[in-house]
Amino acid sequence: MIFVNVIIVGAIQTWCVAKKDVDEQSLLNALNYACRAGANCKPIQPKGECYYPNTIQSHASYAFDSYYHINNQAYDSCDFGGTGLLIKTDPSYRGCRYPSTV
Repeated sequence: MIFVNVIIVGAIQTWCVAKKDVDEQSLLNALNYACRAGANCKPIQPKGECYYPNTIQSHASYAFDSYYHINNQAYDSCDFGGTGLLIKTDPSYRGCRYPSTV
């Protein structure tokens, strides 16, 4: 028998955001799905820390990432009918913190 030791050093963090070249109706449909399916969409509501910029693109990105992390970052949980995209750069800004892993 051969044993191989594998050491994982610093797992790569990923975030799920909305693709930029997708029409707004498709993003809106995917955003609504993510929010209904368990994503934390409270921060993108009026007066929420991620409400601004108040765009479908921005709100969908936050909801997609919340859903992605709630689903243990499963690759297929960032599809959203082809409107989601995995990235390696934290999309958080100002007071808006996107979910991440430790």
